[in-house]
This record gives sequence, C-alpha cells and structure tokens, in this order.
Amino acid sequence: MATLTPVLLCGGVGSRLWPVSRQGRPKQYLNLIGETSMLQQTLTRIESLAQTSPIIVCNEEHRFLVAEQVRQLGLTSPTIILEPEGKNTAPAIALAAIAASASDPEVNLLVLPADHYVGKPAALIDAIEKAASASSQGKLVTFGLVPSSPETGYGYIKRGEALATYVSVLEQFVEKPDQPTAEAYIASGDYVWNSGMFMFTAGQFLASLAQFQPEMARVCELAMEQAERDMDFIRPDAEIFATCPSDSIDYAVMEHTPQGAVVSLDCDWSDIGAWSALWEAGDQDSAGNVTQGDVVLNKTQNSYVRSQSRLVTTTGVRDIVVVETADAVMVADRHSVQDVKDIVNALKASDRSEADVHHRVFRPWGSYESLIVGEGFQVKRIVVNPGQQLSLQMHHHRAEHWVVVRGTAEVVNGDETLLLKEDQSTYIPIGAKHRLTNPGKFPLELIEVQSGSYLGEDDIVRFEDVYGRSDK
Repeated sequence: MATLTPVLLCGGVGSRLWPVSRQGRPKQYLNLIGETSMLQQTLTRIESLAQTSPIIVCNEEHRFLVAEQVRQLGLTSPTIILEPEGKNTAPAIALAAIAASASDPEVNLLVLPADHYVGKPAALIDAIEKAASASSQGKLVTFGLVPSSPETGYGYIKRGEALATYVSVLEQFVEKPDQPTAEAYIASGDYVWNSGMFMFTAGQFLASLAQFQPEMARVCELAMEQAERDMDFIRPDAEIFATCPSDSIDYAVMEHTPQGAVVSLDCDWSDIGAWSALWEAGDQDSAGNVTQGDVVLNKTQNSYVRSQSRLVTTTGVRDIVVVETADAVMVADRHSVQDVKDIVNALKASDRSEADVHHRVFRPWGSYESLIVGEGFQVKRIVVNPGQQLSLQMHHHRAEHWVVVRGTAEVVNGDETLLLKEDQSTYIPIGAKHRLTNPGKFPLELIEVQSGSYLGEDDIVRFEDVYGRSDK
C-alpha cells in the first residue's frame, strides 16, 4: 500500500450535544464514549496504517486543545493547520493536500471527520486497505456505510458498476430523503449512507479541484504559499483565505469527477449527532438505561442520564435524556433530542454565555473556572500545567489575590519574583505587571479572588507570551 497520511477535519460544534458540547470545546474534543476524546479515538483507530504523522485541520480557538490531545497520545510532529475561518470541507481538505503534496504528491490522504464513532474498527481498517488500492490507481474514493435502517437524517450515495470486491463506481450523491424514498433506497440495495470519509492521492485531489473549482484551488494555494509557521501550527494567510469560495467536497469535486469510487463499509458507525446516539452506542443495563457519572435511577427505563458535577436522580420516567454540567441541566424526550439545537439558538439570541462556553475554560497553559460571581468580585479556580506559564500581563480595572492550594507557584508581582507554596498567597494591585508560572512536575492549583469595577476577560494587556498572544 502506498504511503498513507491521515487528515482529520475538526470543524463543527455539535450543538445537538449541548450542554456538554459547546463552541469553546466541541464534541470532537470530549470524552463522550470511553476515556479518551473523539479526536483521540479517531487517531488511535488508524494508527496501525498511518505511515506519516497526521495532518489536522482545526480553527484558531481550539489549537492548543488539539496540540495537547495529540501530545497525550505520544504522536510526534503532527501538522496542525489553522483555518482562518470555516469554508466547509473542500477548502479544508485542499489546505491539507497542499501541505502533504509538498513532500509527496502521490501520498494517499485518508480524510476523516474527527468526531465519528466506529464500533468495529477492524472493518474500517479492511475498507481503508481496499480504498488505498483504488486511490493509488487514480480514483477519488468515498466510504459508503451499509445502511441498517431507512434513515432520513443522512445523505445517500448510489453505487454503480462493481470495480472490485466492495468497490463500485460512484454513480450519484443524493440528499437526505423522506421516509418513503429512504425505504425505496434500502429495498433497491444500490444505496449506502454518505459517511463523509474519503481517500485519494494529494496530487489527484488537487488536480481535480483545479479542474472543477479553479478559483478555490488558486486561493488555497496562494494562502498556503503565504502561510506562517507559529510553534507547531501552520497559519494560512487569513486575508487571502477569506476570498475562498465555500463548498463541501461532495459538491465541489466528488459530484463532478469521472474518477469517483465508493467502498462499502459496515463498521457499526455513528456520527454521534445527538444524545440518542450515545444511548444507542452505550452499555445499556437490564432496563435499557445508559448512565455516566454520579447517577441513581429508580423505576427508569430506556433513558440516558449523564452527570458531570453532582448527583442526578430519576424516578418513574422512561425514554428521556438528562444531561447535567456545572452550569446547566438539559432534559429531553429521547425521541426529540434533535431539537436541542433550538435551545442553543434561543440561548444565543438571549446572549447567554452558556451557549458557547463552560464554567471551566481551557487555555494553552491549563484551565480556569468561575466559582462565584458577585457585584464587584469574582472567585476562580486556576490550574496551571507542569512547566507552563501565563503571559506577563496587567489589568486596568481589577486587583487579584492568589492563594496556592496545591503545588508551587513562581509569581512575578511588579518588581518582585516570589516562590509560593501551599497555603501561601500574594496580592496583585490594579495596574501591576504580573505573571504566574508552574515550575514543578505536578499541576499547580490556586484560588484567585478578583475585585474591581470591571471583571471582564478582555481587561488584559499582555506584554510577553510564550503562546504568541502578546499585545506589545
């Protein structure tokens, strides 16, 4: 098999999985099933086939989440491309193909969404090997999922003439059907679900893109030519990329190419598009319930109940979904969970922060979470990872009091540099330059008490920052 490079697409928010999935930490970075994130599971699933480091396409906001989760897997030298803005899948794949073709235009690119569940990974591996053979012969391959039901929530692909075992000509993409049409598709045996997974050589994809979408190809090439490298990240030129047409790979390339092929795949797949999918994929008890966290059920059937920060109990209910986080609780009929996105839209319309961010916010150096907010004060819990440091900064409107509760803190406070251990503290007045560093081998935890006339996150001036965020 030719050299294979995984390309993981990390776009999307997963709003139907609110309140756990939010803009600040979407579903691909969450441990929804098992002990690792969807992104990590996707990388692990195909590590036996990958012969080069993965290419990951994500947005600016999530760059350090991606870098940390890749580091946790022990993967070295990944290529992380930061999309300046979302332009759908075709430009995202083009950026990855341009990066890969710089060293080998004939490399096979395995393009995977980062947020899918695969219950039978061996079947996926077998399908990838079949796709790689077709890709090496110049085909642009998509993976079609053998349907288990007449699903109306997925797009379909019509298979044409057989090319090899489980490999067919890609005859047609079709949109999400109504129920009678979906039933007819299943009865014909000619249709498979559109998985959003692809394989082709970098050179073949770029040539096809130039043929069918020349302006998109031109803009992506130019944006990558002018790209900047920032630590482990590649930043395509934002001004150039903003002029790129937006389109999916299905519409931009796959519907037009005479070289399209589809590999049929039966791997117990789900795009985890709603909470009901986690109920279906989870380990159900004798009453048909799936639980996670601190949960006690009584006379409850066929339900999904998830707790993240406190005890959740149910009694005398069935076919419901209950999801609890530190700042929100969502209760829904299990058959109506697609409508959770309407709740998110309502929260956004009301400018509620719960629509986008959690109480716990992740940063490249660690995380912080708001514990108490009152008139003129706020209390936060701050965690700094070993060896990491915050920027050298100051605030115009607030003072801060830091109390170390675990670990050791190195603190720059004005002209002083202090080493604080557990139960020790320091006061940082308004306008003082300050910096927090964890010099130890274990996480540093401290309580921060803010006081002042304005406590917003935008009251910050950065003078120096190892993550490239300094203002001066």
